[in-house]
Amino acid sequence: MNAPMIYELRKPDQIEPNKTYPALFLLHGMGSNEQDLLSLTAGLEKQFFIFSIRGPIPQPPGFAFFTIEGFGKPHREVFDDTVGKLASFIDFACEQYPINLKRLYLLGFSQGAILSMTLGLVLGNRIRGIIALSGYIPGFVKEEYDLQPVDKLSIFISHGEMDPVLPFQWGVESDQYYKSIGAKVSFHPYQAGHTVSLSNYQDFTNWLLDDLTK
Repeated sequence: MNAPMIYELRKPDQIEPNKTYPALFLLHGMGSNEQDLLSLTAGLEKQFFIFSIRGPIPQPPGFAFFTIEGFGKPHREVFDDTVGKLASFIDFACEQYPINLKRLYLLGFSQGAILSMTLGLVLGNRIRGIIALSGYIPGFVKEEYDLQPVDKLSIFISHGEMDPVLPFQWGVESDQYYKSIGAKVSFHPYQAGHTVSLSNYQDFTNWLLDDLTK
């Protein structure tokens, strides 16, 4: 089976027979690529299969997962298509690698966070946990998508209070929305812009490793 998207894989050096591993799917921001977020997960490959996925749309100097028609408004057709491709990629990874199906995690920044939070709603409790760094949930997703139960899903949402690209309030709204539908949310504001600060990195890493033990 061919992979539906281009990706980089990091995994434990020694794979134990008959053992399954948690999976972490990385989704980068606009204009970046599949190498970008790997530095934020250095060391985690000792425990996880890490799939860093490239956006399918050329966006110099890198790639994008979707295009936008206005502020906070992805092009619906392009967005829907990418959501489908990402869901198919998760299926691919789970079929081709020794993945623990009860330990699927998503980590995304900006566009990647938008898609991670969307996939959490589309796939529901099939996803164990989400790390959403500086994103939002498109209105049409909340209003028109076929949403699945999320009562067993945990999500770490962070946003910079001085973010000039995606307003901080959008992070607050994502926190409130996921809580309203029953997910377990950990919301973290930072004195930062549209970036991942050191404290943000440390906090989400600790959150992830803690969740893995539950």
